[in-house]
Amino acid sequence: MRSNFLRSVILGATLLTGAAFGQTAKLAADITTLLNQPLLRLPVIIQYKSAPSLLDLQKLNLLGGAVDRKFELIPAVSGQLSITGILSLALDANIQYISLDRTIAGTLDTAREAVNAGVAAQFGYDGSGIGVAIVDSGIYSHADLQATNSSVSRVVYRESFIGGKNADDYGHGTHVAGIVAGNGKSTGESKTFRGIAPGANLIDLRVLNAQGGSNDSVVIAAIDRAVQLKTKYNIRVMNLSLGRPVKESYRLDPLCRAVEAAWRSGIVVVTAAGNLGRNGNATIISPANDPYVITVGAMKTMSTGPRSDDLVASYSSKGPSYLDQIVKPDMVAPGNLVASLLAPGSALSAEYPTSVVSPAYMRLSGTSMASPMVAGASALLLQKEPSLTPDAVKARLMKTAYKAFPATSIAYDSTTGQAFVSTYDIFTVGAGYLDIAAAFANRESASGPALSPASVYNLLTRQATLIIDQASAWATGHLFAPFSIWSGTMLQTPTDGSPTTISGGSAAWGSSALWGSSAAWGSSAAWGSSAAWGSSAAWGSSAAWGSNVQGAGEK
Repeated sequence: MRSNFLRSVILGATLLTGAAFGQTAKLAADITTLLNQPLLRLPVIIQYKSAPSLLDLQKLNLLGGAVDRKFELIPAVSGQLSITGILSLALDANIQYISLDRTIAGTLDTAREAVNAGVAAQFGYDGSGIGVAIVDSGIYSHADLQATNSSVSRVVYRESFIGGKNADDYGHGTHVAGIVAGNGKSTGESKTFRGIAPGANLIDLRVLNAQGGSNDSVVIAAIDRAVQLKTKYNIRVMNLSLGRPVKESYRLDPLCRAVEAAWRSGIVVVTAAGNLGRNGNATIISPANDPYVITVGAMKTMSTGPRSDDLVASYSSKGPSYLDQIVKPDMVAPGNLVASLLAPGSALSAEYPTSVVSPAYMRLSGTSMASPMVAGASALLLQKEPSLTPDAVKARLMKTAYKAFPATSIAYDSTTGQAFVSTYDIFTVGAGYLDIAAAFANRESASGPALSPASVYNLLTRQATLIIDQASAWATGHLFAPFSIWSGTMLQTPTDGSPTTISGGSAAWGSSALWGSSAAWGSSAAWGSSAAWGSSAAWGSSAAWGSNVQGAGEK
């Protein structure tokens, strides 16, 4: 019976090729390029319009598919299916979108002073009682993650979604965890290294392997688990220092849909912008392109405490987001040469031995290190005011961000000597530089979703327009009006309700206006077929992180 059914499906797919191609709007672009290989079997994520029923899953099975995971946060499954099966399944009325199960990779000394983290401790706040989910490569059992006066670990839950022993053999997750919640307990160091929220509890959700790789379905499964455990461990914050190229609108991207669902459940989701800023604008990675989450770019503290000399890292990915043109990043935080916890024997410590500070600590650079700064700050705010929503946290952090920057700065590649000019516009530094003291002093609460706005640029007038959702926090009251969030960008907000316009020669756009005819708005953009990724796509063994980022950082 089944073999007859499959023969009918294959025959039908062959005879009705035109009809099947009519369903390609439901298929991701990286699937449609493979339609000439009907027997090719692919790892996919299948999103349904409503939760898949037993009949839906049986239909998938009859098409020769195999289901690996069924998700709770979004109506979707991951599994294996041939091109022929994908085309046939796309004809189903309950199918919303089918995409590849794509690969993903992982994107405090002076840093604490730069963001005014010490003020929280002065008032007795250290993140205690707040659970922070670390979706990363695992967390080594480091002494700095124990309670201050005991050997009890503050890593209260561990789970690996990639099999094997749940240890951090890559080293990325341990470093990230230390930035969020390390307490400097290790002895024998010349310096004490403390994270932003040194009393917070950590939920270790391991998704990256020893090479720092993973895929969409694994990360979505971990996000699923964080929401399931939210009440048990009071998970109020989730950090995702990982990502992959943007392939479709955030509205269809399964990774973005998952982080949005977590956000709506009451979890602040903080994501790394990516380390591709040297390739130009529109280099924000997924899921950092989602308007709900807090997307963080990287600053350089210049190895000094005061932030007045701090500069943006030239590798920090820039907005607007590809396809949707969302204003990203939302803010910036220290991410260059950040000292944090070392996982002994990890791949990163072996690859970058000069970055090892001591047997307990090492320095790494990237937006992966900036994101947990904001995650830790979010934990502090939530300990202080547990009733804050994720939108209120985002709006408050963005409004109070430090906004005094130079017009431009120059960084030089240590190997090639090539110069990279950074312009301090809203697509490079967002709403500004994390300032925990200012956020603590603020009492305002957003009344709507803090959606990062979309933007449209007019090449003729050299003006950009922010598309503000009228239900958002930015549109529902004067407390979080756009000019108070992105100050210094010369926003013009008409009183007639028309979109907010950005203008000014050295404000949002910089003297060179940033946008050439084939730049971020063009079809080739940063993510085109010959762009940053090349034939091997984003995540090779050295990935987007590159030795100049994870190792020596940027001076």
